Amino acid sequence: MSTLDPVLMSRVLTGLTLFVHIVLATIGVGIPVMLALAEWRGIHTGDGHYTLLARRWARGYVITVAVGVVTGTAIGLQLSLLWPTFMRVAGKAIALPLFLETFAFFVEAIFLGIYLYTWDRFKSKYTHLLLLIPVAIGASFSAIFITSMNAFMNQPQGFELVGGVFTNVNPFVAMFNPATPTKVSHVLASAYTTSAAALASIAAYSLLRGNKHTYFKKALKLTVISTFVFAVATVMIGDFSGKFLAKYQPEKLAAMEWHFETMKEAPLIYGGVLDENRDIKYALKIPYALSILAGNRPDTEVIGLNEFPEDEQPPLMIHYFFDLKVTNGVLLVVIPLLYMFRKWLPGKKAYPKWLLIGILALGPMALVAIWLGWFLAEIGRQPWILRGYMKVADAATTSPNVGWMLLLFILLYLVLSVSAIRVLTKLFRNKNAEEELAMLGLNSKGGSGQ
Repeated sequence: MSTLDPVLMSRVLTGLTLFVHIVLATIGVGIPVMLALAEWRGIHTGDGHYTLLARRWARGYVITVAVGVVTGTAIGLQLSLLWPTFMRVAGKAIALPLFLETFAFFVEAIFLGIYLYTWDRFKSKYTHLLLLIPVAIGASFSAIFITSMNAFMNQPQGFELVGGVFTNVNPFVAMFNPATPTKVSHVLASAYTTSAAALASIAAYSLLRGNKHTYFKKALKLTVISTFVFAVATVMIGDFSGKFLAKYQPEKLAAMEWHFETMKEAPLIYGGVLDENRDIKYALKIPYALSILAGNRPDTEVIGLNEFPEDEQPPLMIHYFFDLKVTNGVLLVVIPLLYMFRKWLPGKKAYPKWLLIGILALGPMALVAIWLGWFLAEIGRQPWILRGYMKVADAATTSPNVGWMLLLFILLYLVLSVSAIRVLTKLFRNKNAEEELAMLGLNSKGGSGQ
Protein backbone atom coordinates (compact mmCIF):
# COMPACT_ATOMS: atom_id res chain seq x y z
CA MET A 1 0.00 0.00 0.00
CA SER A 2 2.88 2.35 0.74
CA THR A 3 4.19 2.10 -2.84
CA LEU A 4 1.06 3.65 -4.35
CA ASP A 5 1.23 7.15 -5.79
CA PRO A 6 0.21 9.54 -2.96
CA VAL A 7 -1.18 12.07 -5.45
CA LEU A 8 -3.47 9.45 -6.99
CA MET A 9 -4.49 8.11 -3.59
CA SER A 10 -5.21 11.65 -2.36
CA ARG A 11 -7.44 12.27 -5.38
CA VAL A 12 -9.25 8.96 -4.90
CA LEU A 13 -9.85 9.54 -1.18
CA THR A 14 -11.04 13.12 -1.69
CA GLY A 15 -13.28 12.00 -4.54
CA LEU A 16 -14.75 9.19 -2.42
CA THR A 17 -15.46 11.56 0.45
CA LEU A 18 -17.18 14.04 -1.84
CA PHE A 19 -19.09 11.19 -3.51
CA VAL A 20 -20.61 10.26 -0.15
CA HIS A 21 -20.93 13.73 1.34
CA ILE A 22 -22.55 15.35 -1.68
CA VAL A 23 -25.61 13.12 -1.24
CA LEU A 24 -26.07 14.17 2.38
CA ALA A 25 -25.21 17.82 1.68
CA THR A 26 -27.70 17.98 -1.19
CA ILE A 27 -30.50 16.54 0.92
CA GLY A 28 -29.50 18.82 3.78
CA VAL A 29 -29.97 21.88 1.58
CA GLY A 30 -33.16 20.82 -0.18
CA ILE A 31 -35.29 19.07 2.43
CA PRO A 32 -35.96 22.19 4.60
CA VAL A 33 -37.61 23.81 1.58
CA MET A 34 -39.83 20.74 1.09
CA LEU A 35 -40.63 20.70 4.81
CA ALA A 36 -41.74 24.32 4.57
CA LEU A 37 -43.91 23.62 1.53
CA ALA A 38 -45.61 20.64 3.19
CA GLU A 39 -46.21 22.33 6.53
CA TRP A 40 -47.44 25.53 4.89
CA ARG A 41 -49.81 23.48 2.74
CA GLY A 42 -51.12 21.69 5.83
CA ILE A 43 -51.75 24.94 7.70
CA HIS A 44 -53.22 26.72 4.68
CA THR A 45 -55.67 23.94 3.77
CA GLY A 46 -56.24 22.50 7.24
CA ASP A 47 -55.29 19.10 5.82
CA GLY A 48 -53.37 17.02 8.36
CA HIS A 49 -51.93 14.81 5.63
CA TYR A 50 -49.52 17.57 4.63
CA THR A 51 -48.59 18.26 8.25
CA LEU A 52 -47.89 14.55 8.67
CA LEU A 53 -45.69 14.69 5.59
CA ALA A 54 -43.64 17.45 7.18
CA ARG A 55 -43.37 15.54 10.46
CA ARG A 56 -42.21 12.34 8.76
CA TRP A 57 -39.76 14.07 6.45
CA ALA A 58 -38.29 15.95 9.42
CA ARG A 59 -37.52 12.66 11.21
CA GLY A 60 -35.59 11.34 8.23
CA TYR A 61 -33.89 14.68 7.70
CA VAL A 62 -32.34 14.57 11.17
CA ILE A 63 -30.64 11.26 10.34
CA THR A 64 -29.07 12.63 7.15
CA VAL A 65 -27.89 15.77 8.95
CA ALA A 66 -26.21 13.69 11.66
CA VAL A 67 -24.36 11.51 9.14
CA GLY A 68 -23.53 14.55 7.03
CA VAL A 69 -21.72 16.12 10.00
CA VAL A 70 -19.32 13.17 10.03
CA THR A 71 -18.56 13.25 6.30
CA GLY A 72 -18.30 17.04 6.31
CA THR A 73 -15.79 16.87 9.15
CA ALA A 74 -13.83 14.31 7.11
CA ILE A 75 -13.57 16.79 4.23
CA GLY A 76 -12.12 19.47 6.51
CA LEU A 77 -9.62 16.97 7.91
CA GLN A 78 -8.57 15.77 4.47
CA LEU A 79 -8.00 19.30 3.17
CA SER A 80 -5.16 19.69 5.67
CA LEU A 81 -3.80 16.14 5.53
CA LEU A 82 -4.00 15.44 1.80
CA TRP A 83 -3.53 18.91 0.28
CA PRO A 84 -1.07 20.72 2.60
CA THR A 85 0.60 22.79 -0.11
CA PHE A 86 -2.76 24.04 -1.38
CA MET A 87 -3.86 24.97 2.14
CA ARG A 88 -0.56 26.72 2.86
CA VAL A 89 -0.75 28.80 -0.33
CA ALA A 90 -4.51 29.41 -0.60
CA GLY A 91 -5.55 29.04 3.04
CA LYS A 92 -5.92 32.77 3.67
CA ALA A 93 -8.22 33.16 0.68
CA ILE A 94 -10.57 30.30 1.62
CA ALA A 95 -10.53 30.71 5.41
CA LEU A 96 -13.48 33.13 5.42
CA PRO A 97 -16.00 30.91 3.57
CA LEU A 98 -14.92 27.90 5.66
CA PHE A 99 -15.56 29.85 8.87
CA LEU A 100 -18.87 31.25 7.63
CA GLU A 101 -20.00 27.76 6.59
CA THR A 102 -19.49 26.55 10.15
CA PHE A 103 -21.49 29.48 11.49
CA ALA A 104 -24.31 28.81 8.98
CA PHE A 105 -24.42 25.16 10.03
CA PHE A 106 -24.72 26.15 13.69
CA VAL A 107 -27.72 28.35 12.84
CA GLU A 108 -29.30 25.47 10.93
CA ALA A 109 -28.67 22.92 13.71
CA ILE A 110 -29.90 25.15 16.55
CA PHE A 111 -33.18 26.06 14.87
CA LEU A 112 -33.69 22.51 13.59
CA GLY A 113 -33.57 21.28 17.18
CA ILE A 114 -36.09 23.93 18.25
CA TYR A 115 -38.30 23.07 15.25
CA LEU A 116 -38.32 19.34 16.03
CA TYR A 117 -39.29 19.75 19.70
CA THR A 118 -41.91 22.47 19.41
CA TRP A 119 -44.65 20.81 17.36
CA ASP A 120 -48.02 21.90 18.80
CA ARG A 121 -46.32 24.18 21.36
CA PHE A 122 -47.44 27.47 19.80
CA LYS A 123 -50.91 28.97 19.67
CA SER A 124 -50.34 29.97 16.06
CA LYS A 125 -49.17 27.14 13.79
CA TYR A 126 -47.42 29.68 11.60
CA THR A 127 -45.00 30.40 14.45
CA HIS A 128 -43.70 26.85 14.21
CA LEU A 129 -43.49 27.13 10.42
CA LEU A 130 -41.40 30.29 10.76
CA LEU A 131 -38.72 28.27 12.56
CA LEU A 132 -37.94 26.62 9.23
CA ILE A 133 -36.79 29.92 7.77
CA PRO A 134 -33.45 29.99 9.65
CA VAL A 135 -33.09 26.24 9.07
CA ALA A 136 -33.48 26.68 5.31
CA ILE A 137 -31.33 29.83 5.25
CA GLY A 138 -28.58 28.17 7.30
CA ALA A 139 -28.58 25.07 5.08
CA SER A 140 -28.57 27.10 1.88
CA PHE A 141 -25.83 29.45 3.08
CA SER A 142 -23.69 26.46 4.05
CA ALA A 143 -23.87 25.44 0.41
CA ILE A 144 -23.24 29.00 -0.75
CA PHE A 145 -20.06 29.42 1.30
CA ILE A 146 -18.58 26.03 0.38
CA THR A 147 -19.47 26.49 -3.28
CA SER A 148 -17.85 29.93 -3.30
CA MET A 149 -14.64 28.23 -2.17
CA ASN A 150 -14.90 25.82 -5.09
CA ALA A 151 -15.64 28.75 -7.39
CA PHE A 152 -12.43 30.40 -6.17
CA MET A 153 -10.51 27.29 -7.21
CA ASN A 154 -11.92 27.72 -10.71
CA GLN A 155 -11.53 31.52 -10.91
CA PRO A 156 -8.93 32.57 -8.32
CA GLN A 157 -8.76 36.30 -7.59
CA GLY A 158 -8.41 38.70 -4.66
CA PHE A 159 -4.69 38.29 -3.98
CA GLU A 160 -1.20 38.97 -5.24
CA LEU A 161 1.25 36.13 -5.87
CA VAL A 162 4.74 37.03 -4.69
CA GLY A 163 7.43 34.35 -4.67
CA GLY A 164 4.85 31.58 -4.72
CA VAL A 165 3.02 33.05 -1.71
CA PHE A 166 -0.40 34.69 -1.66
CA THR A 167 -0.13 38.22 -0.27
CA ASN A 168 -2.56 41.16 0.09
CA VAL A 169 -5.44 38.70 0.23
CA ASN A 170 -8.94 40.15 0.09
CA PRO A 171 -11.21 37.26 1.13
CA PHE A 172 -14.41 38.99 -0.01
CA VAL A 173 -13.04 39.51 -3.52
CA ALA A 174 -11.87 35.89 -3.49
CA MET A 175 -15.34 34.68 -2.47
CA PHE A 176 -17.30 36.77 -4.95
CA ASN A 177 -15.37 35.76 -8.05
CA PRO A 178 -16.91 35.43 -11.55
CA ALA A 179 -17.66 31.72 -11.02
CA THR A 180 -19.65 32.23 -7.82
CA PRO A 181 -23.07 33.35 -9.19
CA THR A 182 -23.57 30.49 -11.65
CA LYS A 183 -22.03 27.82 -9.42
CA VAL A 184 -23.98 28.82 -6.31
CA SER A 185 -27.32 29.16 -8.10
CA HIS A 186 -26.83 25.84 -9.89
CA VAL A 187 -25.91 24.02 -6.67
CA LEU A 188 -28.95 25.39 -4.82
CA ALA A 189 -31.43 24.68 -7.63
CA SER A 190 -30.10 21.16 -8.15
CA ALA A 191 -30.27 20.47 -4.39
CA TYR A 192 -33.93 21.51 -4.29
CA THR A 193 -34.62 19.41 -7.39
CA THR A 194 -32.90 16.32 -6.00
CA SER A 195 -34.66 16.52 -2.64
CA ALA A 196 -38.09 16.90 -4.23
CA ALA A 197 -37.32 14.07 -6.68
CA ALA A 198 -36.16 11.75 -3.89
CA LEU A 199 -39.37 12.34 -1.94
CA ALA A 200 -41.41 11.81 -5.13
CA SER A 201 -39.67 8.46 -5.60
CA ILE A 202 -40.71 7.39 -2.09
CA ALA A 203 -44.35 8.32 -2.76
CA ALA A 204 -44.33 6.51 -6.14
CA TYR A 205 -42.81 3.42 -4.51
CA SER A 206 -45.61 3.34 -1.94
CA LEU A 207 -48.27 3.59 -4.67
CA LEU A 208 -46.57 0.87 -6.73
CA ARG A 209 -46.68 -1.41 -3.66
CA GLY A 210 -50.46 -1.02 -3.57
CA ASN A 211 -50.79 1.71 -0.93
CA LYS A 212 -53.58 3.67 -2.62
CA HIS A 213 -54.25 5.89 0.38
CA THR A 214 -54.87 9.54 -0.42
CA TYR A 215 -51.92 10.46 1.81
CA PHE A 216 -49.49 9.03 -0.74
CA LYS A 217 -51.32 10.65 -3.64
CA LYS A 218 -51.06 14.05 -2.00
CA ALA A 219 -47.38 13.43 -1.31
CA LEU A 220 -46.88 12.50 -4.96
CA LYS A 221 -48.60 15.63 -6.21
CA LEU A 222 -46.64 18.00 -3.97
CA THR A 223 -43.25 16.43 -4.67
CA VAL A 224 -43.61 15.87 -8.42
CA ILE A 225 -44.80 19.42 -9.11
CA SER A 226 -41.97 20.74 -6.93
CA THR A 227 -39.51 18.60 -8.89
CA PHE A 228 -40.76 20.10 -12.15
CA VAL A 229 -40.45 23.70 -10.94
CA PHE A 230 -36.96 23.23 -9.51
CA ALA A 231 -35.77 21.16 -12.50
CA VAL A 232 -36.82 23.87 -14.95
CA ALA A 233 -34.91 26.42 -12.87
CA THR A 234 -31.85 24.13 -12.84
CA VAL A 235 -31.93 23.75 -16.63
CA MET A 236 -32.17 27.52 -17.10
CA ILE A 237 -29.23 28.13 -14.75
CA GLY A 238 -27.30 25.41 -16.60
CA ASP A 239 -27.60 27.55 -19.72
CA PHE A 240 -25.99 30.47 -17.85
CA SER A 241 -23.24 28.10 -16.71
CA GLY A 242 -22.46 27.28 -20.34
CA LYS A 243 -22.07 30.97 -21.12
CA PHE A 244 -19.81 31.41 -18.10
CA LEU A 245 -17.56 28.58 -19.29
CA ALA A 246 -17.38 30.04 -22.79
CA LYS A 247 -16.05 33.30 -21.36
CA TYR A 248 -13.93 32.22 -18.38
CA GLN A 249 -13.09 28.52 -18.84
CA PRO A 250 -13.21 27.89 -22.59
CA GLU A 251 -10.93 24.85 -22.30
CA LYS A 252 -13.49 23.09 -20.10
CA LEU A 253 -16.37 23.87 -22.48
CA ALA A 254 -14.28 22.70 -25.45
CA ALA A 255 -13.39 19.43 -23.72
CA MET A 256 -17.03 18.89 -22.70
CA GLU A 257 -18.13 19.24 -26.31
CA TRP A 258 -15.12 17.72 -28.10
CA HIS A 259 -14.73 21.06 -29.81
CA PHE A 260 -11.15 21.16 -31.08
CA GLU A 261 -11.01 24.00 -33.64
CA THR A 262 -11.99 27.61 -32.96
CA MET A 263 -14.97 28.43 -35.15
CA LYS A 264 -18.29 30.17 -35.48
CA GLU A 265 -21.58 28.30 -36.00
CA ALA A 266 -20.21 25.49 -33.83
CA PRO A 267 -22.40 22.39 -33.47
CA LEU A 268 -23.15 20.69 -30.18
CA ILE A 269 -21.87 17.11 -30.05
CA TYR A 270 -24.00 14.50 -28.25
CA GLY A 271 -22.56 11.05 -27.69
CA GLY A 272 -20.10 9.56 -30.15
CA VAL A 273 -16.58 8.17 -29.87
CA LEU A 274 -13.13 9.55 -30.67
CA ASP A 275 -10.54 7.72 -32.74
CA GLU A 276 -6.77 8.09 -32.31
CA ASN A 277 -6.80 11.23 -34.52
CA ARG A 278 -9.53 12.89 -32.45
CA ASP A 279 -12.06 12.43 -35.23
CA ILE A 280 -15.61 12.14 -33.89
CA LYS A 281 -17.72 9.17 -35.01
CA TYR A 282 -21.30 8.04 -34.34
CA ALA A 283 -22.26 11.32 -32.65
CA LEU A 284 -25.41 13.39 -32.92
CA LYS A 285 -24.40 16.86 -34.10
CA ILE A 286 -26.89 19.67 -33.44
CA PRO A 287 -26.05 22.55 -35.82
CA TYR A 288 -25.22 25.94 -34.25
CA ALA A 289 -26.24 24.72 -30.77
CA LEU A 290 -22.82 25.13 -29.13
CA SER A 291 -22.49 28.69 -30.45
CA ILE A 292 -25.98 29.47 -29.16
CA LEU A 293 -25.11 27.95 -25.76
CA ALA A 294 -21.92 30.04 -25.61
CA GLY A 295 -23.37 33.37 -26.69
CA ASN A 296 -27.08 33.14 -27.64
CA ARG A 297 -26.18 33.61 -31.31
CA PRO A 298 -25.50 31.00 -34.00
CA ASP A 299 -22.47 32.99 -35.20
CA THR A 300 -20.79 33.14 -31.76
CA GLU A 301 -17.15 32.11 -32.01
CA VAL A 302 -16.30 29.20 -29.69
CA ILE A 303 -12.64 28.67 -28.78
CA GLY A 304 -11.33 25.21 -29.64
CA LEU A 305 -9.35 22.90 -27.36
CA ASN A 306 -6.35 22.97 -29.68
CA GLU A 307 -5.72 26.57 -28.60
CA PHE A 308 -4.47 25.33 -25.22
CA PRO A 309 -1.24 23.50 -24.31
CA GLU A 310 -1.74 19.77 -24.30
CA ASP A 311 -0.68 19.46 -20.65
CA GLU A 312 -3.39 21.96 -19.62
CA GLN A 313 -6.29 20.32 -21.45
CA PRO A 314 -9.01 18.67 -19.32
CA PRO A 315 -9.68 14.93 -19.79
CA LEU A 316 -11.96 14.31 -22.76
CA MET A 317 -14.01 11.82 -20.75
CA ILE A 318 -15.96 14.75 -19.27
CA HIS A 319 -17.88 14.85 -22.56
CA TYR A 320 -19.81 11.78 -21.43
CA PHE A 321 -20.43 13.25 -17.97
CA PHE A 322 -21.96 16.31 -19.61
CA ASP A 323 -24.12 14.27 -22.00
CA LEU A 324 -25.47 12.03 -19.25
CA LYS A 325 -26.09 15.00 -16.97
CA VAL A 326 -28.06 16.81 -19.69
CA THR A 327 -30.05 13.64 -20.43
CA ASN A 328 -31.01 13.25 -16.78
CA GLY A 329 -31.89 16.95 -16.57
CA VAL A 330 -34.29 16.66 -19.51
CA LEU A 331 -35.96 13.57 -17.99
CA LEU A 332 -36.37 15.39 -14.68
CA VAL A 333 -38.48 17.94 -16.57
CA VAL A 334 -40.32 15.59 -18.94
CA ILE A 335 -41.49 12.93 -16.44
CA PRO A 336 -43.11 15.43 -14.03
CA LEU A 337 -44.65 17.13 -17.05
CA LEU A 338 -46.22 13.82 -18.09
CA TYR A 339 -47.60 13.46 -14.57
CA MET A 340 -49.15 16.92 -14.71
CA PHE A 341 -50.85 16.13 -18.04
CA ARG A 342 -51.64 12.49 -17.28
CA LYS A 343 -55.40 13.04 -17.64
CA TRP A 344 -54.86 13.55 -21.35
CA LEU A 345 -52.64 10.48 -21.75
CA PRO A 346 -54.01 7.20 -23.25
CA GLY A 347 -55.56 4.78 -20.76
CA LYS A 348 -58.08 5.07 -17.94
CA LYS A 349 -55.83 4.73 -14.91
CA ALA A 350 -55.17 7.90 -12.94
CA TYR A 351 -51.70 6.61 -12.10
CA PRO A 352 -50.43 4.35 -14.90
CA LYS A 353 -47.80 1.89 -13.72
CA TRP A 354 -45.28 3.07 -16.33
CA LEU A 355 -45.65 6.64 -15.09
CA LEU A 356 -45.15 5.62 -11.45
CA ILE A 357 -42.03 3.70 -12.47
CA GLY A 358 -40.78 6.86 -14.20
CA ILE A 359 -41.45 8.92 -11.07
CA LEU A 360 -39.73 6.24 -8.98
CA ALA A 361 -36.66 6.79 -11.16
CA LEU A 362 -36.64 10.56 -10.57
CA GLY A 363 -34.74 10.36 -7.29
CA PRO A 364 -31.92 8.12 -8.58
CA MET A 365 -31.69 10.17 -11.79
CA ALA A 366 -31.41 13.45 -9.87
CA LEU A 367 -28.77 11.95 -7.59
CA VAL A 368 -26.77 10.65 -10.55
CA ALA A 369 -27.03 14.11 -12.13
CA ILE A 370 -25.56 15.61 -8.94
CA TRP A 371 -22.63 13.19 -9.05
CA LEU A 372 -22.08 13.80 -12.76
CA GLY A 373 -22.15 17.54 -12.20
CA TRP A 374 -19.42 17.35 -9.56
CA PHE A 375 -17.34 14.96 -11.69
CA LEU A 376 -17.69 17.43 -14.53
CA ALA A 377 -16.72 20.40 -12.35
CA GLU A 378 -13.75 18.78 -10.61
CA ILE A 379 -12.30 16.57 -13.35
CA GLY A 380 -13.00 19.31 -15.89
CA ARG A 381 -10.70 21.65 -13.93
CA GLN A 382 -7.76 19.25 -14.26
CA PRO A 383 -4.82 19.47 -14.22
CA TRP A 384 -5.38 22.48 -11.93
CA ILE A 385 -6.39 22.53 -8.29
CA LEU A 386 -6.17 26.32 -8.41
CA ARG A 387 -6.73 27.22 -12.03
CA GLY A 388 -3.73 28.96 -13.57
CA TYR A 389 -1.67 28.93 -10.36
CA MET A 390 -1.25 25.45 -8.91
CA LYS A 391 -1.59 21.98 -10.39
CA VAL A 392 -2.99 19.03 -8.49
CA ALA A 393 0.32 17.18 -8.60
CA ASP A 394 2.01 20.08 -6.81
CA ALA A 395 -0.64 20.44 -4.11
CA ALA A 396 -0.92 16.90 -2.73
CA THR A 397 0.88 15.32 0.19
CA THR A 398 3.97 13.20 -0.34
CA SER A 399 3.11 10.86 2.54
CA PRO A 400 3.27 7.16 1.61
CA ASN A 401 0.44 6.27 4.00
CA VAL A 402 -2.54 7.71 2.09
CA GLY A 403 -3.49 4.24 0.90
CA TRP A 404 -4.11 3.10 4.48
CA MET A 405 -6.19 6.23 5.10
CA LEU A 406 -8.25 5.33 2.06
CA LEU A 407 -9.03 1.86 3.44
CA LEU A 408 -10.04 3.28 6.82
CA PHE A 409 -12.35 5.89 5.29
CA ILE A 410 -13.93 3.29 2.98
CA LEU A 411 -14.79 1.27 6.10
CA LEU A 412 -16.15 4.38 7.83
CA TYR A 413 -18.36 5.33 4.89
CA LEU A 414 -19.68 1.77 4.54
CA VAL A 415 -20.66 1.71 8.21
CA LEU A 416 -22.28 5.15 8.01
CA SER A 417 -24.16 4.41 4.79
CA VAL A 418 -25.50 1.01 5.91
CA SER A 419 -26.48 2.36 9.32
CA ALA A 420 -28.27 5.39 7.85
CA ILE A 421 -30.19 3.27 5.33
CA ARG A 422 -31.25 0.76 7.99
CA VAL A 423 -32.41 3.48 10.39
CA LEU A 424 -34.34 5.35 7.68
CA THR A 425 -35.95 2.12 6.47
CA LYS A 426 -37.11 1.10 9.93
CA LEU A 427 -38.27 4.62 10.70
CA PHE A 428 -41.04 4.51 8.08
CA ARG A 429 -41.76 0.79 7.71
CA ASN A 430 -45.33 -0.34 8.42
CA LYS A 431 -46.48 3.12 9.48
CA ASN A 432 -50.18 3.67 8.82
CA ALA A 433 -50.97 7.26 7.89
CA GLU A 434 -54.48 7.35 9.39
CA GLU A 435 -53.38 5.75 12.66
CA GLU A 436 -50.57 8.27 13.00
CA LEU A 437 -52.94 11.13 12.16
CA ALA A 438 -55.31 10.00 14.92
CA MET A 439 -52.45 9.56 17.38
CA LEU A 440 -51.20 13.10 16.67
CA GLY A 441 -54.70 14.58 16.76
CA LEU A 442 -54.53 15.84 13.17
CA ASN A 443 -57.49 16.22 10.83
CA SER A 444 -57.39 15.05 7.24
CA LYS A 445 -59.46 16.31 4.36
CA GLY A 446 -60.93 13.93 1.86
CA GLY A 447 -60.03 13.76 -1.79
CA SER A 448 -57.71 11.76 -3.96
CA GLY A 449 -54.83 14.20 -3.95
CA GLN A 450 -55.07 14.48 -7.71
